[in-house]
Amino acid sequence: MKNIFSAIKLTLLCLLFFSVLYPLAITGIAQFAPCKGKGETIEMNGKMVGFQKVGQSFTKNNYFWSRPSAVNYNAASGGGSNKGPSNPDHLKDVQIKVDRFLVHHPYLTKQDVPTEMVTASGSGLDPHISPNAAAVQVKRVAKARNISESPITQLVEKYTQKPLLGLFGPPVVNVLELNIALDRLK
Repeated sequence: MKNIFSAIKLTLLCLLFFSVLYPLAITGIAQFAPCKGKGETIEMNGKMVGFQKVGQSFTKNNYFWSRPSAVNYNAASGGGSNKGPSNPDHLKDVQIKVDRFLVHHPYLTKQDVPTEMVTASGSGLDPHISPNAAAVQVKRVAKARNISESPITQLVEKYTQKPLLGLFGPPVVNVLELNIALDRLK
């Protein structure tokens, strides 16, 4: 009987701590973070168009495409597909994505398709692509927008984020920020 009352007390204590006190403490701490813990949003013309740290789907030819997502860019269920590089289903999915990419980029060969444009990231939410993945899309975007490649190439260079302190991580391009800059290019 003594153990039952101890277990009930511990359960109530844990319930109070983990369902009330801990969430209140984290919410309080988040108020000191940028955007008060609600995520770093990107606005255009006074409207919120996305989150800076979460990838989005772009499929139109007049925009740069993001990396594929195994979770359809759903931040509530972020994650990879857990399929290994020798999995037949994974290889079939990648081949379908390569073929689709080549249809929209006929000036490329299969070897020119950046791997990141046909495979999902581990989280499925990566907002970045490499400068190379952006560069191979410049021709398609320029043609769809009926403008020369030069200003678009300059935008890619402008929106390429260098590695932290020049050492940590690869250079990347935030696709949403680049596409917003494209819309402002007019």
